[in-house]
Amino acid sequence: MGSSVFVSVICCLLAYSLKHITGYVQERIAESVVQLDHRLFIILPSIGITAIYFLRKYAFQNRKNKGIKEIYTTLETRKDHLPFFKIPSHYINGFLTVIFGGSTGIEVSTVVATATVGNQAYKRLHPAWAYKTELICAGVIAGVTLLFGSALGGLLFALEVISRKCSKTLMISGISSMLVASLFVYYIDAAPLFHFAAKQWRWQAIPYIIILALIAGLLALYFTKIVIYAKSFFAGIKNNFIRVNLGAITVGLLIFFLPLLYGDSYHGLGEILERSLHGSVNWLYILPLLLLVLLKPLAAALTLGAGGDGGVFAPSIVTGALFGVFFAQFCNHYLGTQLIIINFALFGAAAMLSAAIHAPFTAIFIVASIVPSGYILFAPLLLSSLVAKLLAKKIYPYNVYTYKEVAHS
Repeated sequence: MGSSVFVSVICCLLAYSLKHITGYVQERIAESVVQLDHRLFIILPSIGITAIYFLRKYAFQNRKNKGIKEIYTTLETRKDHLPFFKIPSHYINGFLTVIFGGSTGIEVSTVVATATVGNQAYKRLHPAWAYKTELICAGVIAGVTLLFGSALGGLLFALEVISRKCSKTLMISGISSMLVASLFVYYIDAAPLFHFAAKQWRWQAIPYIIILALIAGLLALYFTKIVIYAKSFFAGIKNNFIRVNLGAITVGLLIFFLPLLYGDSYHGLGEILERSLHGSVNWLYILPLLLLVLLKPLAAALTLGAGGDGGVFAPSIVTGALFGVFFAQFCNHYLGTQLIIINFALFGAAAMLSAAIHAPFTAIFIVASIVPSGYILFAPLLLSSLVAKLLAKKIYPYNVYTYKEVAHS
């Protein structure tokens, strides 16, 4: 418990600083480009990913970051450890990817950096020698709690995605870390990601929620497949200059035409939600929304394939929420329904995140925490998360974290 609390404090500071520094710098750079020249959007992702390439080559001695799969490897083999360099490596690379427009988020960078803190504590704290999984999970719980303001989301992510099991010691360690992170969020970082409050839902919406969840499950599959394909495609390009710039400039071109694809896109999603609550609906509004739904996963896949540091968390939440807005607006306008836009944005976000990472309970608590009063939607969030995950897993049993292991076994 003592070791878990210590790990949690360090990881809270790590995640808090990365979240707020990245968010601040990302917005300042985007605002500056809008004022100076929109064409700068085309080259910005190249600057970030090229900087990561040189850092990896010279500062981190050509050692690659492989995301959450690294955590699986270290948990399965007692001798393998997450080396200390992964803390600064993921922290800096995640920051550089997002602030220069790479269309992903800092979530996976945070998860691996905080897991490494836990692994290093396991190596150095003598009482902790029997509890490697527990301390890695303690770090991850603190990191995810700080990113989304959801302690239960952090705990469930550690159990559903990282350890993929539950035990008495895991719960003791996890709850210790969760309590520390909850206090940190409560006193220092209590503001939710978006200020739009969820509204009371009605039972008549259930058929529409199920249809939305099924389509979101298919969208998550499209995202998973495109990430896997992009990574294998770019891995086959031997010329480093071509590999980095082909992906990064393509992302830059997408951002030039659709600036909402810049970085983690949370800011852009907030603008869409604001507009959807007040603006009129026509094809000039709906078509760009549909384009964003289809192109955000592509931009994220290209960012990761080219060498950016990030994962599927932010793109899944943003794409799912955008699809929820599109779906509700379309049904209201053309079918005469009265679906609540903000609620369907949350149902879409939970469904897509759940299907993308195969973690329905994590998705429920994270999405319920990103807006005020999100927990009044617990039942429909549960429904959308489970339906999307079951469909996605039935069609393709692997996600972006697990597909490589299967290919090797």
